Amino acid sequence: MDLPAPKLPVADDDLGTQRYRQKRDEIVQAAARQIAERGLKGLTLVGVAGMVGLSTNSVTYYFRRKENLAEATLEAALARFEEVLAPESPPCSPREYLRAVLARNFALSAAIRRGEEAPLSALSDMRAMEEPVRTRLIHAYYGLISRVARRLCAAGNGQIDKGRAVARAQFICDLLHWARTWLRLYSIEDFPRVEARLFDLLDRGLAQEGAVWAPQLLPGETPGTEATGGTSVETYLHVATRLVNLRGYRGASVERIAGELQLSKGSFYHHLSGKDDLVRACFDHSFNRVSAMQHAAAALPGTQWERLSAVLASLMDLQVANERPLLRDTALLALPEELRNHAISRSDRIARRFAGMLSDGIADGSIRPVDPLIASQCLMGLVNSSVDMAFRSPRWPSRAALVEDYAGTVLFGLFN
Repeated sequence: MDLPAPKLPVADDDLGTQRYRQKRDEIVQAAARQIAERGLKGLTLVGVAGMVGLSTNSVTYYFRRKENLAEATLEAALARFEEVLAPESPPCSPREYLRAVLARNFALSAAIRRGEEAPLSALSDMRAMEEPVRTRLIHAYYGLISRVARRLCAAGNGQIDKGRAVARAQFICDLLHWARTWLRLYSIEDFPRVEARLFDLLDRGLAQEGAVWAPQLLPGETPGTEATGGTSVETYLHVATRLVNLRGYRGASVERIAGELQLSKGSFYHHLSGKDDLVRACFDHSFNRVSAMQHAAAALPGTQWERLSAVLASLMDLQVANERPLLRDTALLALPEELRNHAISRSDRIARRFAGMLSDGIADGSIRPVDPLIASQCLMGLVNSSVDMAFRSPRWPSRAALVEDYAGTVLFGLFN
């Protein structure tokens, strides 16, 4: 009989390296929990040190500055998200791949809810980092999207061209991020059902068989009112919205916003009490614009499918044009708690109005029977993420063609 191989002694250097890595990982996990509670702006070395039972000086042995810890936390989040997407996993059909991705995502969400895993830091915070870290992390994220797109290129009996595959991969990634916001509305025991309903929606879409995409674009918006100094309130909100979309909440500093408006910081504070108030106003303004579009669509004649098509096409056209886009809902994941709760509450009300439109469409037979609450959150994610397609628009013959393709991910299914 073969005897088990003797255990070899572990070198002191190896033990030291292992202990270093374990403590470093513990610090990163603590940072992820602090960011989840307070946003990236609320991350402090003192707070993290208290969470792991170390002095602040001991934490600086692993991370010299707060920015170094933030970078490591985002790198860890990106690595964990890659594990969920697993673009290099064994070959399988696109549908089987999507099913596996959803299963891994819901398993991680359940583990985080139970406290078995640290929260997944919002990857939108990558935009707030300084160069060259910002560019490096964003390129890594877009590289991940490209690898997911390659897994989706073959669908059913045909092929999806590269542009459409990237659009679908972009939507899947953004939807998984957004799901972390609305999954809080469900208990862990409900996750299997939510996962099944979400897969059905992504697989088959909202549209009834034979439905046609022929949306009526809703009228544009009226200009903002003038504020003192000749700068309109709309201009303040537009500049801040664009910078938050581009740089994240933390990266859209007062200095950057004032610089874009060609104002001094003193002039900025003459008009506004602070950045938090401005960002809150940006969210309210964006939600008011979405709400106005929903009400305008509800007043149109025709079926709920036609009304839903109109509001989605109009909102997504606004996003893809990227001239006066809506504030990215994923930005709210990085907000301080008070602002975050206010924004999430407003977002939930907008989603419920979409859910009402879907319920009425199921009743009139123009929309396929789906779970309206889950589908409404997918529509919120669809509108939100479509702003990221603006720089990809040259792949399509027109903006309308891009909107049709991207809306099709939810309306007709990822594999149609």
